[in-house]
Amino acid sequence: MNGADLRTKTKDELSDQLQELKKEALNLRFQRASGQLETTARIKQVRRDIARIHTVICERSKNVVQG
Repeated sequence: MNGADLRTKTKDELSDQLQELKKEALNLRFQRASGQLETTARIKQVRRDIARIHTVICERSKNVVQG
């Protein structure tokens, strides 16, 4: 997922995707704690995707305030 893809989505789509990623992050943390996690790199990828979504939401809110 990259920023250009996220910028084309609506606020509701971003919100839904953010919730899904947060659930996945929680599940990955549980898997890591129990020793069942096979792909540790996925944790980093999910965290960055969450940050990207937050960035796009913040950019949009700043544009509304300034514009």
